[in-house]
Amino acid sequence: MSESCKFKCYIWELPVRWSHWINVLSIFTLAVTGFFIGTPVSFGSSASDFTMGWIRFIHFTAGYTFAVSVLSRMIWSLIGNKYSGWKEFFPFTTSAGREKMIKMLRYYMFVDKQVPESIGHNPVATTAYFALFFLYILMILTGFSLYAEHAPAGVMHKALSPMYSIFSNQGMRLAHHSSMWLIFGFIINHIYSAWLMDIKEHGSEISSMFSGYKFTIKKEK
Repeated sequence: MSESCKFKCYIWELPVRWSHWINVLSIFTLAVTGFFIGTPVSFGSSASDFTMGWIRFIHFTAGYTFAVSVLSRMIWSLIGNKYSGWKEFFPFTTSAGREKMIKMLRYYMFVDKQVPESIGHNPVATTAYFALFFLYILMILTGFSLYAEHAPAGVMHKALSPMYSIFSNQGMRLAHHSSMWLIFGFIINHIYSAWLMDIKEHGSEISSMFSGYKFTIKKEK
């Protein structure tokens, strides 16, 4: 299909783009500070050295920011356009969605050479995003549960009491730490897939997360 047959469509609304980039910055900050929290360091010899205190403060601030961003994205899935809607994360529930998933999987497995066009996210990607949001929620709950342990009688500790029944302290730390590595694996695949789709579809896959616009073969009504 020639470039002249492509249409410019507004796909990703501003809240979706903001949430995406806030998540990127938050995850990077949380990962770096989290490694230091797991392996504490000191950059001074005096008793007043507050290095780890600042690192923990930055980590907790990024954690709150991340939690608000994820919650905002979940809310927007209920009120945003159809490309950001919650139904997009369950493509396997409809016959059309399952058909698109099969076509996309055939392309990923090198059975088909022509990539199926997806105006929004492709159905395989949205299924992966659903799993990613599960990891996000697990990270948020385990992170705040660990944080709340400093005040066992506090409101946050009481609100998260089911987490202490499910996990031991070390189990919670393991789940929190392991989830971060799984998110890293997703990020590597996400960057590669976005780059691949940008090259194959010529639809501005990467730049659309800055501008909101993609170029599609099908004209949206």
